[in-house]
Amino acid sequence: MTYIVNDNCIKCKYMDCVEVCPVDCFYEGENMLVIHPDECIDCGVCEPECPVEAIKPDTEPGLEKWLGINAEYAKVWPNITVKRDAPADAKDWEGVAEKFEKHFSPEPGTGD
Repeated sequence: MTYIVNDNCIKCKYMDCVEVCPVDCFYEGENMLVIHPDECIDCGVCEPECPVEAIKPDTEPGLEKWLGINAEYAKVWPNITVKRDAPADAKDWEGVAEKFEKHFSPEPGTGD
C-alpha cells in the first residue's frame, strides 16, 4: 500500500503534507504535488493534513490512474520537503471538477 495525490490538489497545491512526511516522498509539479510510491512508507500522517482531501490510500477503489500519475511524475519532478504558501487563488480551485483534464500541468515545480 502507498498513498497517492489526486486531482483535488491541482491548482490548490497546499503543502501542509510535506512538513509531516518522515521520508520526504513528495515531489512538486507546477500546479500539484505527487507521492513517490516506492518511497512512501504508508504511515498515513500526510492524509489528514490535506485541507482538500487530495491524499488517499491506493487501496481505495478507482485510484489506479492516480497511482500511475504519481509514480510517473515523482520520477521527473523535484523533491519538496519544505512547506511554502499555497497559490493566492487556491481557495477558488477547491472543489472544481475535471481539473486533471482541463488544468493539469506536466511541468515541474521548483522543489526545495
